Amino acid sequence: MTQEIHGTVADGFEAVREEFAAFVAGERADYEGQLCAYVHGRKVVDLWAGTGADALYGVFSSTKGAAYLVVALLVQDGTLELDRKVTYYWPEFAAEGKGALTVRDLLAHRAGVVGTDTGFTLAELADDRQLAERLADQRPFWRPGTAFGYHALGAGALAGEVVRRATGRTLQEVYQERIRIPYGLDFHLGLPAPEEPRFRTTQPMVPTPEQQAVLDATPTGPHSLASIAFNGNAAEPTDLVSLPNMPLIRAKGPASVGGVASARGLAGMYAAAISEVGEQPALLKPDTVAEFGQVHSTGHDLVARAHKSFGLGFQMTADTWHPVLGAGTIGHSGAGGSQAFADPWSGLSYGYTRRRFAFPGGAAPENDRLVRAVHTAALAL
Repeated sequence: MTQEIHGTVADGFEAVREEFAAFVAGERADYEGQLCAYVHGRKVVDLWAGTGADALYGVFSSTKGAAYLVVALLVQDGTLELDRKVTYYWPEFAAEGKGALTVRDLLAHRAGVVGTDTGFTLAELADDRQLAERLADQRPFWRPGTAFGYHALGAGALAGEVVRRATGRTLQEVYQERIRIPYGLDFHLGLPAPEEPRFRTTQPMVPTPEQQAVLDATPTGPHSLASIAFNGNAAEPTDLVSLPNMPLIRAKGPASVGGVASARGLAGMYAAAISEVGEQPALLKPDTVAEFGQVHSTGHDLVARAHKSFGLGFQMTADTWHPVLGAGTIGHSGAGGSQAFADPWSGLSYGYTRRRFAFPGGAAPENDRLVRAVHTAALAL
């Protein structure tokens, strides 16, 4: 039975609803997902299927977008300086030859500390301060600054420790005080206990035989960079799919993967980043958006073993995922299938969540058609 489509679209965005309905009609009968978009700070798409509008999902690495938005705010304030050495704020990071690395290179996934030789416990993965302490002591897996690779589970902790040393506040606290509360965002780095009933557990991927063959053809050994980056070398290797289902992860909200959000929360955060929303001004000035959306690392990602592009933390969404978007689009996808970004050229801010882990990981394939439909409608305004 096809899921019913709920929600609203603004005039001119009817084709987005049709595209969402067409996609859902071809999905499993138990599909759950949400789609939300803003244009110049005005909500124009608010759709969902298979669940309530207020359901919350684990958004995996889409969490990193919130972390980098905090850093961008602090750079804009003058509290952080991108070309300072990391050790100016965090002296212990100098261990094992990392002393010359700048904050700019740290954000651009160039530090080389994608994990540790022995992996992390669940308690460490949930606690950014513990994670940062372990990473500070770790010998880098490549000479810092000479190459890049996705710091999948540690990027938020690394950025967060710089934030904590510079401000005396955790990244999660700054996010709560300056971003989530003022803009009323349904995007949590640390899910409050009263909100727990709204959380929908992540469901495992159900690959087709053809998809399973692709997965089986690309194995990774436990001591490969990819495995280290995703904690596959730990005594108890991390099951990525189950991370948001763990109460400790949801409660502490680690800044790499621990966020819990609705599509409204994802899109609303990026709308706030670049646009006035209601009576609230945009969080970032255009020059800040441009600097954080400038390509800093592009080419062969040593962890992903594929072409990737990063700005200052944010994925270069137009290069990595959706080429219809404007240059300098800032955003971040999540392993379960979530996608979120802000395109400063069109004024489009986008958020998508789904419950079941999508093949092959990262932004779910349906985002291609949904982003095109929303972007086309936004440009026609």
